[in-house]
Amino acid sequence: MTHVFDDEGRFIPVTVIEAGPVYVTQVKTPEKDGYSAVQVGFGDQSDKHLTFPKFGHLKKAGLTKNVRHLREFRVDAVDGFEPGQAITAEIFSAGEEISVTGTSKGRGFAGGVKRHHFKGQHMTHGYMTHRRPLSSGATGPQRVFKGTKKPGHMGDEKVTQKGLKVVAVDAERNLVLVSGSVPGANGCLVTINKEAK
Repeated sequence: MTHVFDDEGRFIPVTVIEAGPVYVTQVKTPEKDGYSAVQVGFGDQSDKHLTFPKFGHLKKAGLTKNVRHLREFRVDAVDGFEPGQAITAEIFSAGEEISVTGTSKGRGFAGGVKRHHFKGQHMTHGYMTHRRPLSSGATGPQRVFKGTKKPGHMGDEKVTQKGLKVVAVDAERNLVLVSGSVPGANGCLVTINKEAK
């Protein structure tokens, strides 16, 4: 994350996302595949780390370079998309509303206070259950119901942040500046979707 100043001098925290170039690796049509979608690839991959099926798939698309990540996007129509076509950050414009999907940071095993924001108990002397969970429910059922908030694994989940706005676009370096924060750690892979009006 970093920050920029708008025309009125207001401080705006932004997240810088490298949005391309992505390359079209496959175009799916309702006649052949049953639905309309565009598969794109992003990142660099060396030949020694590429599997034979993926190598053949990229060669069929006519790509001159290997891509590391493949993602598929549903579209209403596949007109204008061809295998091997490069898509840059120019498809976004300043002021546009988007949603960003990524994998949240993994926190490992966390207690109830950190994981579910429990209040906790008294911190005075003599009180020995400061942050531990107490009762798990009534004694009638004699079991713990599914979905009860307990300590456990926290984070490392698919998270979608909606309602973000594009502050600026750097087409030369394929950078998109998004207002606020996005899910995931620095350098992780995220997916940007345009919000449906």
